[in-house]
Amino acid sequence: MHPGLPSGKPDYSRTVPCKCVQQEQDTERLTRLKKYSNLGSLTRFIFDNLIPEGRSSNPQAQERFNKVFKAAKDFAAKPEGWLVFSGPSGSGKTHLAAAIVNECIEKGFPALYLTTPDLLDRLRASMNQDSEMPYDEFFDQVKTAPLLALDDLGVQSGTNWAKEKLDQLLNHRFNASLPTVIVTAVALDQMDDRLRTRLTDTRLCRAFVLEEASATSIYAWPPEFELQKNMTFTSFNREYPLSLDIQQNLEDVFHIAFDFAKNPDGWLVIVGETGRGKTHLASAIVNHRFGMGKPALFVVVPDFLDHLRSTFNPESKISYDQLFESVKTAPFLVLDDFGEQSMNPWVKEKLYQLINYRYNSRLPMVITTRLSLDEIMKEVDSTISSRLVDRNISQIFAIIAPDFRVDERGRKNPHPKSPRRR
Repeated sequence: MHPGLPSGKPDYSRTVPCKCVQQEQDTERLTRLKKYSNLGSLTRFIFDNLIPEGRSSNPQAQERFNKVFKAAKDFAAKPEGWLVFSGPSGSGKTHLAAAIVNECIEKGFPALYLTTPDLLDRLRASMNQDSEMPYDEFFDQVKTAPLLALDDLGVQSGTNWAKEKLDQLLNHRFNASLPTVIVTAVALDQMDDRLRTRLTDTRLCRAFVLEEASATSIYAWPPEFELQKNMTFTSFNREYPLSLDIQQNLEDVFHIAFDFAKNPDGWLVIVGETGRGKTHLASAIVNHRFGMGKPALFVVVPDFLDHLRSTFNPESKISYDQLFESVKTAPFLVLDDFGEQSMNPWVKEKLYQLINYRYNSRLPMVITTRLSLDEIMKEVDSTISSRLVDRNISQIFAIIAPDFRVDERGRKNPHPKSPRRR
């Protein structure tokens, strides 16, 4: 259509879209921006459904979160410099970052959201000849994005290649002063010197800690492990009529577990049938670590794999990368009920990735299983079993005690007693 002149006559020298066409163009542009953003299901994370004071009942925490909330709103209104959010899982970091990206998109400003592991995976994939977007084109798109929100920085694998790519990306955006939001669960003082120096440079960056968390609060027992919370080395000390060889066996595994809790080195694999005390000892190790102010993570293998699958649901509150990396890189890990999981190619791949990473990194771990040593060698994939039984890293102990839930006459014992330590 032609716009009107001051005289009221049409200006035939110019054309402008009508309201219907303009609305259609705006809708198309918004659709393109949303696709470019890579937000996926995170489009639901906006400022309107985020509590400005956060969810904590602590007034100081509320005040802290409100300050971060306002900083995020201001940044979304005028993206300049770098905004860095750090804090434990569930503190609201990802919601804030996604809200910034969503608000910018609504205003017609291009913004790109990526998790660090996803970025590295896509970079690797772009090297293939059949990739939809060549490596150079994709990497340049990320490096020069008008606004980049990079989530989960610090949970990626620490290979030299990954470090090099991240350094190239962040160095380019830092030197060009491109608006960037960084989200990390890793404390800034625990990061690589070069990265920490960049993220704390006040000339360009504003860093906010959403919630202070000690190592033990990050790895504390979740509600579903109320029973394990009370399994300690002290509560393992109960009377039960046993033969001398079984008493000695339990005495030995008790001291091995106790020594491992104090100074974990390598892996401890505890083998035994159900009801022999494997989970009790593994939980006691975790509780002892907590008592020392040290982090520890306890996972039941079948449940962990179920949780990992559930992260593919768009409604999941935690990403696949976030969950898998938190378990894979935990400073101290217990894998309870290994061997109870159903096996398929996906399960084998995930277990191999987990165990191989910890094997190569020599991260301490406790594994409990009903499988005997022979069964581990015969029934478990060799890529996994070869690491579990490697005497250079693993200490394997088989508990020969009877089921403590059954009395000496083979009847179910409603109040099973653990063996006495002598």
